Amino acid sequence: MKATVFLGGGNITGALAAGLRLAGYDEEIVVYDRHPEKLRALRRKSRVEIARDLRSAVERAGMLVIAVRPASVAGMLGEVADCGVAPKLCVSLAAGIPLQNLRAWLAVPWVRAMPSPVARVGRGLTALSFDRGVTKSERKHVRSFFEHIGAVLEISEKQFDTFTAAYSSSHGYHALATLAKAAQEVGLDRATALAAAAHALSDGILYWSQSGRRLEDLLREAVTPGGIAAATMSAMDAAGYQRVVKAGIRAGVKQARLNARR
Repeated sequence: MKATVFLGGGNITGALAAGLRLAGYDEEIVVYDRHPEKLRALRRKSRVEIARDLRSAVERAGMLVIAVRPASVAGMLGEVADCGVAPKLCVSLAAGIPLQNLRAWLAVPWVRAMPSPVARVGRGLTALSFDRGVTKSERKHVRSFFEHIGAVLEISEKQFDTFTAAYSSSHGYHALATLAKAAQEVGLDRATALAAAAHALSDGILYWSQSGRRLEDLLREAVTPGGIAAATMSAMDAAGYQRVVKAGIRAGVKQARLNARR
């Protein structure tokens, strides 16, 4: 069986490799990167193999995963084409680069995938969008691969940019930091503020996901009229909470679309 080959040895490749090995994935993982120093720790931690050059990497690929920055995708695919070895199936992790661009740069079946760095601990979420030329068995293989490191959603490509802006674990980190800082400024020490904020975010979401209850019902239950939570939520909304979150998502979508023009 041919290997899964990553072109690019950066953070997302490291997260996926770590999550795959944590899940017991024992198939061959090969990584190529122009900067060998990136790969030493990756090889040690996640038992990946290092390709000596681009051509040998492409030749070994059953599935070729493009894991470079969006601005570098076109150049990398030009180099792949120059190798004279056509991969059977390619998966792009590049935010904002549509399937039509990928097909134009390298005429093979494509899948767009957007995994999370949280894949490192097996709690990731990956969105997939398939090119028309991807077979049923190839779809199954790609889904199975990403299911090793968390939940998988198949979405239409027109939803991809918005998903990318909305799903990032950075929202959780940003909310945690912001909530904890506000609590500190109003009287809590840092450790207690972080504990309170982490409970508010992670445990509430965990209960929602496991209870099967509607989010609207949980909000009504938690925000008792005249209570502290009601006063807190009301003040946050009045200060523009929903407006600024929407502005953030719109900015992320705009950046994804800028990536597509590079």
